Amino acid sequence: MIIFGTKGYLYQLAILTLVCGRCGNPAAHTLRKRVTKFTLFFVPLFPISSKYATQCTFCGAEQKIAKEQAEQLQAQAAGHVGGQAYGQPQQQPYQH
Repeated sequence: MIIFGTKGYLYQLAILTLVCGRCGNPAAHTLRKRVTKFTLFFVPLFPISSKYATQCTFCGAEQKIAKEQAEQLQAQAAGHVGGQAYGQPQQQPYQH
C-alpha cells in the first residue's frame, strides 16, 4: 500500500503598510505565500503549486497577487523603514 497526498504550508514573507482596497484604511498588510507539496508516506517531496496574497490586518480582506508583484512588494518592504521583512519565512501548516 502506497500512501500519498498533499500538504499545505503558509509562509509569511513581509509586513507592509498599504491602503486597503476594501476598507480604504492605510493599514498593515501581511504578504503570504501558500505552497502545496506532494507527499509520499507523509514526507513532503516537491512543491505542486505556489500562490501569493496580501491580507489587511484591519478588516481581514485577502487579495491574491501574482508572483512578480509579490517579489516587488517584498523588495519594497526590505527597502523601507515602515515595512518589516523577515529573513526566514515563518512556516505554518494550513488546512485545505
